[in-house]
Amino acid sequence: MLQRIQTVYLLIVAIISGGLIFVFDLWTTANEVVVFAKDELVVFGLFLGSALLALISIFSYKNRKSQFMLGRLNQILNLILLGFFVYRILTASGEANDVSEKGVAIFLPVISIVFLILSNRAIKRDEDLVKSVDRLR
Repeated sequence: MLQRIQTVYLLIVAIISGGLIFVFDLWTTANEVVVFAKDELVVFGLFLGSALLALISIFSYKNRKSQFMLGRLNQILNLILLGFFVYRILTASGEANDVSEKGVAIFLPVISIVFLILSNRAIKRDEDLVKSVDRLR
């Protein structure tokens, strides 16, 4: 059903991954150029992939197992994105490299992962409820 709490969580993930990347910057270069996710093709693709997976997961509410699997896949995608950001931060040595100041958008995958974990817990709770009702029949 679309009116479940996991739908709200997945919609928040879709908004974070698909919309907030245009609002918050990733980093500022040493030349004072603000870099958004749309400027980095790999980052932009991973964010849009995460938003697309969240939307697909919302509308696969009839199959809870695939919805749970899509949530796990989305978590892995956000972990890859987070790993890319950590690698980028660790290889940048302050002002000498191209990353001078880190932006807020670097923390968006962490927020997405938290909401994906919450949605998967709600999906698991629904699946357990359906299994318990089936045992009573």
